Amino acid sequence: MSHQRYPSIDALKEPHSVSLKVLRLSRPSLVTQHPLPSPSAASAATNAANTAAPMPASLAYNSSGSDTNPDPFLLTPILNLPPSFGSAYVGETFSCTLCANHDVPPPPDTPLSATTVASPGRVAPQTPAAQRRKYTRDVRIEAEMKTPGSGGTVQKLVLGPVCTDSGEGGDGDGNGDGETGGTDLEPGQTLQRIVNFDLKEEGNHVLAVTVSYYEATETSGRTRTFRKLYQFICKGSLIVRTKVSPLLDLDPRLHTHPDESKKRRRRRRRRWAMEAQLENCSEDVMQLERVALDLEPGLRYADCNWEVSGSAKPVLHPGEVEQCCFVVEEDGNGEPGEDKDGRIVFGVLGIGWRSEMGNKGFLSTGKLGTRVAR
Repeated sequence: MSHQRYPSIDALKEPHSVSLKVLRLSRPSLVTQHPLPSPSAASAATNAANTAAPMPASLAYNSSGSDTNPDPFLLTPILNLPPSFGSAYVGETFSCTLCANHDVPPPPDTPLSATTVASPGRVAPQTPAAQRRKYTRDVRIEAEMKTPGSGGTVQKLVLGPVCTDSGEGGDGDGNGDGETGGTDLEPGQTLQRIVNFDLKEEGNHVLAVTVSYYEATETSGRTRTFRKLYQFICKGSLIVRTKVSPLLDLDPRLHTHPDESKKRRRRRRRRWAMEAQLENCSEDVMQLERVALDLEPGLRYADCNWEVSGSAKPVLHPGEVEQCCFVVEEDGNGEPGEDKDGRIVFGVLGIGWRSEMGNKGFLSTGKLGTRVAR
């Protein structure tokens, strides 16, 4: 996640007592380990016919005495942390931690030779180190997000609970007063906030973080502020293609519907087949959790997918496609509405999934429908 720093709002160009670190929160992955075949003195033809067993030291699990893990098993019990920022996809929740660190070390102890003893009845003069000591008070963190569709406006983000790290030189309690108040930081302490943002658009996103604090000395004080921008690109996770086809009414029963003149007429219930192709265009494996329709009044649907047949939830590798099907029909309690173009609007299609390590994702399509044949 690239970033650039705004010029400090302070008139004087002095180093800040507080630094900012932004880290993305991501789940780890399991390390894969490929087994190595044992060396054999047999000929190449013999090796081709009888593959040697892998070396025990190269196996992730020792399956001797246990049949719970196949031999060899590629996944190891070791977790692999993301080496970089990674990719952000539409439908996922972007999470990161904002850390405001008070990096100024505590003032060194004054040597005994430099100590000034006060005369009786007088106050001992302050040492230069005591005069230069700065106190960091009322530290606040604010965050905003600019999305591709927001134009020139930004969205202020709600930050997670306050968390202070005492380090070695403080008690970690601070004197903050909750979400809206500031926190006093001693040297070595850290103020942390959590940001969660649902990604709904593809394109360039900008996270703006502002840190403000009050820097006080023994004789004066001032408010200081700095701002940093963090830019990242959000990619598409799923490509959804839909197709709607009318179905012949195979139900011989007729249904009555009231018309505008309060007379009753008889006609058959209309039905459509809606197909949806879900293509995984991300770089990660995903397992579909839920694919459902949120229909407009006057319609109902029948699910024709894995939940009905009792099959396992489909797993999509990058580039793979899953075909889904629904039967949409009128529910008999009223006619579905039509727009000015003579198009019946069904509703939206909601898709939920999980990644390899359990990260949730969800997205919904726009309004789906079909034109009415006249």
